[in-house]
Amino acid sequence: MSIATPINLVLLSLFVVTEPPPVVFRVFTPTTLLEFNGQDDKPVYLAVRGRVFDVTPGRNFYGPGGPYENFAGRDASRGLAHQSFDLEMLTEDLKGPLDDLKDLDADQLENLQGWEERFLEKYLVVGKLVAEGDAEAPKS
Repeated sequence: MSIATPINLVLLSLFVVTEPPPVVFRVFTPTTLLEFNGQDDKPVYLAVRGRVFDVTPGRNFYGPGGPYENFAGRDASRGLAHQSFDLEMLTEDLKGPLDDLKDLDADQLENLQGWEERFLEKYLVVGKLVAEGDAEAPKS
């Protein structure tokens, strides 16, 4: 009996068609991360403590029009720590140093850790965030 039955070929073709493209781990700066904000059907990425997560499966929440859309293409660490989705939680100077989060208190750090654990369970890490000018930063 051959395994190349019509039903097996249909099932195989569905698997091949629905397989997501491979994700390549890469280094981002705040300016290179910004383009991954879900606009124009691009993926939705956000950073938490230097890790860049692909939150595209949660586009309803993190993409355009979602309650957390301010974090799309950005470092969301401070906002998540403060449980605030306001624009003032985002670093304005994308060319400056990354937010070191040193002023967070124990409760805020616990909030941030909880969010980070949820992201690690639910989403792929697709890269890391470094400051502009960092030795690892992509060259323009």
